[in-house]
Amino acid sequence: MSNKLAEFIRARREAVTPAMAGLPGGGRRRTPGLRREELAQLCDVSPTWLTWLEQGRPVSASAKMLVRLAQVLQLSAAERAYLFEVADKHDPSHATGEGGGPASAELAAIVSAIDAPAYVLDRAWNAVAWNGAASTLFAGWLQAGEDAPNQLRFMFLDAAARELVVGWPERARRLVAEFRADIGRHADQAPLAGLIAELAQASVEFRQWWGAQQVQGRDGGLRRFQHAQQGLLEFNQVTLHLARQHELKLVMLLPVS
Repeated sequence: MSNKLAEFIRARREAVTPAMAGLPGGGRRRTPGLRREELAQLCDVSPTWLTWLEQGRPVSASAKMLVRLAQVLQLSAAERAYLFEVADKHDPSHATGEGGGPASAELAAIVSAIDAPAYVLDRAWNAVAWNGAASTLFAGWLQAGEDAPNQLRFMFLDAAARELVVGWPERARRLVAEFRADIGRHADQAPLAGLIAELAQASVEFRQWWGAQQVQGRDGGLRRFQHAQQGLLEFNQVTLHLARQHELKLVMLLPVS
């Protein structure tokens, strides 16, 4: 069983209080969250099985069992998707796309047709296409001639990002949680494992937030930038997954009217 799954279930269990789960909270507790025995009871499994699951032992967790865990642990949509991803199981409520992916020329045409800043990220959050407006906004990241510049490297390793992104600490922390949700069980595979190790070694903030096991969806919303030439800029971020290659994300920053 994946250690990522074990760590995630343990962290989410400790984040759910007895009151949230409809249980009395009586007695002294080492942590405010549910005890293993309580979670096992709510999921109708044995405490031994749950203990082995949280220890990363090779026990089988069915999709039906994961659905129950997601319900009891009150997981968000992003957290539920991550649970099934790291367990290498198909979520019965989630439909997947299929088919071949678009060529690079098609991606370039897509972003060029958008007036607002727009770019396409792959699974490792390398930018594989972007338009002129995005290049102007992210002058320290999206440069002509660059080979797949990485958004996380820019955010954590380039000092310019801390000046450009308004509210950098919160935006950067959320970015890590979104990245974890996005890559799921692939975190141990190349080249993602190398990228994570590189960032964890070079950035104290990334290392701390990655270890926190937070998972959030890429929900969009207001994004603010303090641009060196254009001053304060505000956008609404919208992220769309490409139907024929779901790991690719089209990100658009629509100006706030």
